[in-house]
Amino acid sequence: MTADHPLVRLETVALIAVGGFAGANLRLFAMGLVSEVPSIVLANGVGSAVLGFLVYEAEYAGHIGSETRTVFATGFLSSLTTYSTFALQTVSASGPLAIGGIVAANYGLGAVGVLAGRALARRVGESQPTGGETA
Repeated sequence: MTADHPLVRLETVALIAVGGFAGANLRLFAMGLVSEVPSIVLANGVGSAVLGFLVYEAEYAGHIGSETRTVFATGFLSSLTTYSTFALQTVSASGPLAIGGIVAANYGLGAVGVLAGRALARRVGESQPTGGETA
Protein backbone atom coordinates (compact mmCIF):
# COMPACT_ATOMS: atom_id res chain seq x y z
CA MET A 1 0.00 0.00 0.00
CA THR A 2 1.29 3.43 -0.83
CA ALA A 3 1.71 6.11 1.85
CA ASP A 4 -1.18 8.14 0.43
CA HIS A 5 -3.62 5.23 0.47
CA PRO A 6 -6.74 6.07 2.56
CA LEU A 7 -6.21 3.07 4.86
CA VAL A 8 -2.67 4.18 5.65
CA ARG A 9 -3.93 7.67 6.51
CA LEU A 10 -6.74 6.17 8.61
CA GLU A 11 -4.26 4.02 10.49
CA THR A 12 -2.14 7.10 11.25
CA VAL A 13 -5.18 9.01 12.52
CA ALA A 14 -6.18 6.03 14.69
CA LEU A 15 -2.66 5.78 16.16
CA ILE A 16 -2.69 9.47 17.03
CA ALA A 17 -6.17 9.17 18.55
CA VAL A 18 -5.17 6.25 20.77
CA GLY A 19 -2.07 8.06 21.97
CA GLY A 20 -4.00 11.29 22.48
CA PHE A 21 -6.67 9.56 24.53
CA ALA A 22 -4.05 8.02 26.83
CA GLY A 23 -2.06 11.25 27.19
CA ALA A 24 -5.09 13.39 27.99
CA ASN A 25 -6.30 10.92 30.59
CA LEU A 26 -2.87 10.70 32.23
CA ARG A 27 -2.75 14.51 32.49
CA LEU A 28 -6.23 14.55 34.04
CA PHE A 29 -5.17 11.83 36.49
CA ALA A 30 -2.03 13.82 37.43
CA MET A 31 -4.13 16.93 38.00
CA GLY A 32 -6.19 14.91 40.49
CA LEU A 33 -3.08 13.87 42.44
CA VAL A 34 -1.19 17.17 42.55
CA SER A 35 -2.46 20.74 42.47
CA GLU A 36 -3.03 22.23 39.06
CA VAL A 37 0.09 24.34 38.45
CA PRO A 38 2.65 21.74 39.63
CA SER A 39 0.89 18.96 37.71
CA ILE A 40 1.09 20.94 34.46
CA VAL A 41 4.74 21.85 35.07
CA LEU A 42 5.46 18.18 35.73
CA ALA A 43 3.50 16.99 32.68
CA ASN A 44 5.24 19.53 30.44
CA GLY A 45 8.68 18.65 31.83
CA VAL A 46 8.23 14.90 31.57
CA GLY A 47 6.65 15.26 28.13
CA SER A 48 9.61 17.34 26.96
CA ALA A 49 12.05 14.70 28.23
CA VAL A 50 10.21 11.88 26.47
CA LEU A 51 9.85 13.89 23.27
CA GLY A 52 13.55 14.76 23.39
CA PHE A 53 14.34 11.07 23.77
CA LEU A 54 12.06 10.05 20.88
CA VAL A 55 13.45 12.68 18.50
CA TYR A 56 17.08 11.97 19.29
CA GLU A 57 16.60 8.20 19.52
CA ALA A 58 15.57 8.27 15.87
CA GLU A 59 18.83 10.07 15.07
CA TYR A 60 21.21 8.06 17.24
CA ALA A 61 19.78 4.53 17.34
CA GLY A 62 16.61 4.08 15.30
CA HIS A 63 15.18 1.24 17.39
CA ILE A 64 11.74 2.83 17.69
CA GLY A 65 9.55 2.51 14.60
CA SER A 66 7.72 5.37 12.96
CA GLU A 67 4.30 4.06 14.03
CA THR A 68 5.38 3.92 17.67
CA ARG A 69 6.87 7.39 17.40
CA THR A 70 3.58 8.63 15.90
CA VAL A 71 1.56 7.18 18.78
CA PHE A 72 3.81 8.66 21.45
CA ALA A 73 5.13 11.92 19.98
CA THR A 74 2.12 13.16 18.06
CA GLY A 75 -0.66 11.51 20.04
CA PHE A 76 0.30 10.79 23.64
CA LEU A 77 2.75 13.62 24.32
CA SER A 78 0.69 16.23 22.51
CA SER A 79 -2.19 15.48 24.85
CA LEU A 80 -0.11 14.99 27.98
CA THR A 81 1.66 18.31 27.63
CA THR A 82 -0.34 21.46 27.34
CA TYR A 83 0.69 24.90 26.25
CA SER A 84 -2.86 26.26 26.50
CA THR A 85 -3.21 25.39 30.21
CA PHE A 86 0.28 26.73 30.87
CA ALA A 87 -0.67 30.00 29.15
CA LEU A 88 -3.95 30.24 31.06
CA GLN A 89 -2.23 29.55 34.39
CA THR A 90 0.34 32.22 33.59
CA VAL A 91 -2.14 34.99 32.84
CA SER A 92 -4.31 33.94 35.81
CA ALA A 93 -1.42 33.98 38.30
CA SER A 94 -1.70 36.20 41.34
CA GLY A 95 1.27 38.44 40.67
CA PRO A 96 4.58 38.98 38.86
CA LEU A 97 6.49 36.54 41.05
CA ALA A 98 3.98 33.75 40.40
CA ILE A 99 3.96 34.53 36.68
CA GLY A 100 7.77 34.41 36.55
CA GLY A 101 7.83 31.15 38.50
CA ILE A 102 5.30 29.45 36.25
CA VAL A 103 7.11 30.55 33.08
CA ALA A 104 10.57 29.68 34.42
CA ALA A 105 9.43 26.30 35.71
CA ASN A 106 7.70 25.26 32.47
CA TYR A 107 10.43 26.43 30.08
CA GLY A 108 13.31 25.52 32.39
CA LEU A 109 12.08 22.03 33.17
CA GLY A 110 11.12 21.56 29.51
CA ALA A 111 14.61 22.47 28.29
CA VAL A 112 16.27 20.30 30.93
CA GLY A 113 13.90 17.50 29.97
CA VAL A 114 14.87 17.66 26.31
CA LEU A 115 18.57 17.64 27.24
CA ALA A 116 18.03 14.63 29.52
CA GLY A 117 16.08 12.84 26.76
CA ARG A 118 18.87 13.55 24.30
CA ALA A 119 21.51 12.24 26.73
CA LEU A 120 19.52 9.03 27.24
CA ALA A 121 19.08 8.60 23.47
CA ARG A 122 22.82 8.99 22.98
CA ARG A 123 23.47 6.27 25.54
CA VAL A 124 20.99 3.98 23.81
CA GLY A 125 22.65 4.73 20.46
CA GLU A 126 26.12 4.04 21.85
CA SER A 127 25.06 0.68 23.25
CA GLN A 128 24.35 -0.70 19.78
CA PRO A 129 26.54 -3.65 18.90
CA THR A 130 29.27 -2.68 16.49
CA GLY A 131 29.67 -6.10 14.96
CA GLY A 132 31.81 -9.05 15.80
CA GLU A 133 30.81 -12.25 17.51
CA THR A 134 27.33 -12.76 18.87
CA ALA A 135 26.52 -14.78 21.93
